[in-house]
Amino acid sequence: MKAAVVGTGSWGKHHLRVLNDLGHLDSFVEMDNERRIFYEKKYSIKGFSNINDLINDHDIDIVNICTPTITHFEIAKTTLSNGISTLVEKPLTYSSSQGEELVNLARDNKAALTVGFVERFNPIIINIKENLQKQIFGDPLLIEFQRENRWAGVTKDIGVILDSSVHDIDGARWLFNEEPNIVFARTGNVLNPKATGFVGTDYEDFATIILGFKNGKTAIIIANWVTPYKVRKISVTCTDGNLSGDYMSQEIRQDDGTSVTIPTRKYEEPLVNELTSFIHAVESNTSPVVTGLDGLNTIKIAEAAITSAKRGSPIYLDL
Repeated sequence: MKAAVVGTGSWGKHHLRVLNDLGHLDSFVEMDNERRIFYEKKYSIKGFSNINDLINDHDIDIVNICTPTITHFEIAKTTLSNGISTLVEKPLTYSSSQGEELVNLARDNKAALTVGFVERFNPIIINIKENLQKQIFGDPLLIEFQRENRWAGVTKDIGVILDSSVHDIDGARWLFNEEPNIVFARTGNVLNPKATGFVGTDYEDFATIILGFKNGKTAIIIANWVTPYKVRKISVTCTDGNLSGDYMSQEIRQDDGTSVTIPTRKYEEPLVNELTSFIHAVESNTSPVVTGLDGLNTIKIAEAAITSAKRGSPIYLDL
């Protein structure tokens, strides 16, 4: 499998590293000439200034798109139209209408399409999912997510919901194994360019989202770019206990009400798991773990959250 990376910025450089370590890195696209020369020398591969030059010059099996969200649609449209299996970093697209088109393009051209919800490949959430499937702690009732850190100044074309909350919107869908039917959100913007002492974005930089599922099941998703330290946590309240974990340390706590168990485990890099999984899916012609439809429905839920915050009222869904 020959893979190429489009965009070698703060996250794309890690795709280059992992694909190289896995033995599948073939080429890349980078508009910045200095950066392109740097990675050509570092990995002894060919870099291109645009996606069309790459496709015209190389036979590629997989393309990983790691560019700003607003560019995802046009680049993925090009790769999928050429029958190239494509990983698009989250979110899939800037809007659900664009996402619909990409999902259809992938189907029509028999190309695999996945979205970079890297947390799906974190051992923490995988362990929680396995426990829920076995009903060791009963049925899940409430899932709480925390995803907080100070804005790094990189993401400027979307707010914290489309950039960060989408991980946990997808996580809630996956853990409950269904789509939410109601969304309510509150958001705000304090790090905006007009605020004294800050240079931020015009989009929301803090958000609390409540997702309602069948039979009263609920997910509460907290995300912001304001907290001065990094938080990545999950807690699942079940009928017979609680499961909680830290995405960064990969520590999980299992509490059945009488005792707490903290299993020991070897650290795993989620991105390695994610890219290995997608390469296997393309090689074996099987569905990726995260599908294009997962990415599309997550965008629809995120859009509903943004609309809810603007209107100050819940949004009902039928996905």
